[in-house]
Amino acid sequence: MAVCDFDMIFRFVIVGWEGTTHDSRVLTKPFRNPQHNFPMPPSGFMAPYRNVRYWLGDFRSGGKAVGKEEIFNQCHARLRNVIEHAFGVVKAHFPILKRMTPYSFTTQTKIVMACFSIHNFLRQISIADRLFSEYDNEVELESDNANQNQNSTTSSFFAAFDQEFMQQFRDQIANELFQVFS
Repeated sequence: MAVCDFDMIFRFVIVGWEGTTHDSRVLTKPFRNPQHNFPMPPSGFMAPYRNVRYWLGDFRSGGKAVGKEEIFNQCHARLRNVIEHAFGVVKAHFPILKRMTPYSFTTQTKIVMACFSIHNFLRQISIADRLFSEYDNEVELESDNANQNQNSTTSSFFAAFDQEFMQQFRDQIANELFQVFS
């Protein structure tokens, strides 16, 4: 499980789960163990609106986001792209992550942590790296496209725990985004 910032620097990584472990188990384990120091978002997690356009490709082909729900979902999808790109860059830099050699489980977890650490180091020292450059160029292009369709981009949103509170909070955020982007 990993958390990264908008610069594709991993701020939290926990390894040691087998690939068959259910996502919810991996997610809840760090919450329950204070030693993990999981960076819990102050507002919890928020999911996108259901049955409303979500994927960035839908917005590219279908035009500007309309209404508070679509604007929220578009922002949510853009934020989700950062983590997907970050994992893509890590896997491209370190092919061992795609096909792990049959080392002991302990050694495998150390290899994974080393790969994330080296990734962060490379990103922070800003070396001229093709994979980071491709990501940075894509973000600039997407930002330019977003500015043509809307006035600005937004900040982070996540997926829901306390349904009633989170629904109200999501609606409030969506209304604010609607005001900004309309």
